[in-house]
Amino acid sequence: MTNAAGSSSALQNRFRTHYCGSLGPVLQQEKVSLAGWVHRIRDHGGLVFIDLRDHTGICQLVIQPEEKELFEQASHLHAESVIAIEGSVVLRSPETVNARLASGAIEVVVSALTVESNARPLPFPVADELPTSEELRLKYRFIDLRREKIHENIIFRSRVSSAIRRYLEERDFVEIQTPILTSSSPEGARDFLVPSRLHPGKFYALPQAPQQFKQLLMVAGFPRYFQIAPCFRDEDARADRSPGEFYQLDMEMAFIEQDDLFEILEGMFRHLVTSMSKKRITAFPFPRISYRDVMNRFGTDKPDLRIPLEIADVTPLFVNSGFKVFAANTKEGCAVKALVLKGRGTESRLFYDKAEKRAKELGSAGLAYIQFREEGLKGPIVKFMSEGEIASMKEQLSLETGDVVFFAAGKWEAACRIMGGMRTYFGELFTLDHDELSFCWIVDFPMYEYNEEAGKIDFSHNPFSMPQGEMEALETTDPLDVLAYQYDIVCNGIELSSGAIRNHRPDIMYRAFEIAGYSKEEVDLRFGHMIEAFKLGAPPHGGIAPGLDRLVMILRDEQNIREVIAFPMNQQAEDLMMSAPSEVTPAQLRELHIKLDLPKED
Repeated sequence: MTNAAGSSSALQNRFRTHYCGSLGPVLQQEKVSLAGWVHRIRDHGGLVFIDLRDHTGICQLVIQPEEKELFEQASHLHAESVIAIEGSVVLRSPETVNARLASGAIEVVVSALTVESNARPLPFPVADELPTSEELRLKYRFIDLRREKIHENIIFRSRVSSAIRRYLEERDFVEIQTPILTSSSPEGARDFLVPSRLHPGKFYALPQAPQQFKQLLMVAGFPRYFQIAPCFRDEDARADRSPGEFYQLDMEMAFIEQDDLFEILEGMFRHLVTSMSKKRITAFPFPRISYRDVMNRFGTDKPDLRIPLEIADVTPLFVNSGFKVFAANTKEGCAVKALVLKGRGTESRLFYDKAEKRAKELGSAGLAYIQFREEGLKGPIVKFMSEGEIASMKEQLSLETGDVVFFAAGKWEAACRIMGGMRTYFGELFTLDHDELSFCWIVDFPMYEYNEEAGKIDFSHNPFSMPQGEMEALETTDPLDVLAYQYDIVCNGIELSSGAIRNHRPDIMYRAFEIAGYSKEEVDLRFGHMIEAFKLGAPPHGGIAPGLDRLVMILRDEQNIREVIAFPMNQQAEDLMMSAPSEVTPAQLRELHIKLDLPKED
C-alpha cells in the first residue's frame, strides 16, 4: 500500500492518531491509535500477531499473552475484519525487522481493541492475491480494490489526474465542465440514449466526447480549456478499451498551430513520466512521422517503435519481373513490401507455418519468403526469381547468409497493413523494454479517401479538420492528395488520442463537404448550430483528447484497462456488482411513454 501520510493533528479522532504506513522508530514508546482491516492474523502459541492494513500500508500488532480479554477478542477475528486499536510503539528485535514494510522496524503492542465490523468468510483472499476469475473480482469489486496492486493503481490514477490539473492550470488552462445530457449524433459510434419524460418521444444522448462544446468554448472566448471528461460510447470491449464509459483529458486551444499543441502535450507527458514513473521517454521532442511514411515503414498508423524492424519497399525491383504475382503489383496504387529478419533464416518449418497462418489471418492469401542459408536459397518463391533480382534485393536490403525476407504484394494499403501485422507478430521475438516509452506523432493524414463500396470520394478521418492549404488546396488539388491538419499521438503501439486543427471557416467547411458529396442544405441540417456559431466570430483553434485510462494503463504496465478503473464493466457491458443493466418497472416505462418490443428468444 502507498505510504501516503504521516501523523497529523487534523487526523486525530477516536479512531486513529496515525496511519499504519507512517509508523517508525522515531515514535518508539509513543501511544498510538490505529484503525483498518485485518490483513493477516497469526497465533504463535502465546503471542497473537495481527497485520493491520490501511490505505498507507501495513503495520504489525502484537497481543501479549497476559491480555486475556484481548486474546479472546482476537480469537474471533476473521481476515478483512475492521478494527480500531490503541497501543504502544516498540522496536522490533534486529532479527525480526521486516524490510518490505515501511513500518517494518517497529510493532505496536495492543492495549485496547474495538471490533468495528467482523467480516464473514470472503469470496476470495485479499492478502495472498491468488488468481481469481474476473467475474468474481468484478462482482465483489469493493473487496478486489483492497488488493495491493489494484489499490495502488487507483491511487496512482488520482495522482495523475492531480498532476495534469496542476500542469495545465500553471499554463493558463481553465477547467470547464460540459453537459452530460446532450443531443444524439448519427456520426461515430452508437450513442447511449436517455428518454425525456418532459418531452415524450424525444431522447438525450450521453456525450461520446465534448467535441462541439469545447469548440464552442473557443468561440465563447476561453482560449485554453480542459476537463477530465467522461465519455460514453455503445461499443464492444477490448483489452485497452472499456465498454460504455471512459475518461479522456479533453483539451482545446485558440490561436494555435499544430506545433504549439505538440509542445504543450509533450511537456505534460514528460512531466508525468519523470515525476511519477520509473519509465523513460525514448526521444524528446517526440518524432513526427507522416501517415504515408509510417505506413510504408511500419505498416500501421499505431507503430510500436521499440520493435527493431522496418518494412522496405521493393516494388521497383519487380517492374519487369518474370514473377507475375509481384510484377502485377508494381502498377500505380500497388506495392511489393519486404520485411527482413536478421539471423532467422534457419528457423524450423513450424516457425514458417505459424507465420503463414498469421499472414492469412491478416488477409493475405499466403506468405512468400526467401531464406538465405549456407546451402543456398530456400522458400516457396525462389524458383520464380532471377539471379539479377536476388542480387538487387540482397544489395538493397543488406541481406546476409542466415537472414530471411518476407514479402507482401497487393494494393498499397493492404500490402502495408499485412507487413505491419507481421512486423508486430515478429516483434514477439525481441525482448522489448517495458520501461521505455516510445512516443511519436502521426501527422499529414489524407483529408479524403476513395470509398470503393459507395463509389465516391469520402472523408478519411475527421471531416472538421482544416485542410492543409485551406481553400486553395480544395480548389486546386486532387482531393486524394489533400492533407489535413490531423494528428495522432501513439506510445508503444497504443493510440492515446487523435486531434486536429479545426476548420473554423464556414466557406471552407461547405467546400470540404461538397467534395465528399454533401450539399449545403445537408451540412446545415446536420451541423447548422456549429456553422452558425462560426459565422459569429470563431478563432482558429485545435485540440486533442488523450485517454486517461490508457495513459494510466501504460504508466502502470497493465495489459487490461479494467485494472486501472475503479468500477469497470465486464466485456459484455455489464456491471456485475450493481446488476446493471437491469429491468425497470412498468410504471417507470409508462411515465416515459415507452413500450418494449423485445427480440424473440430462440
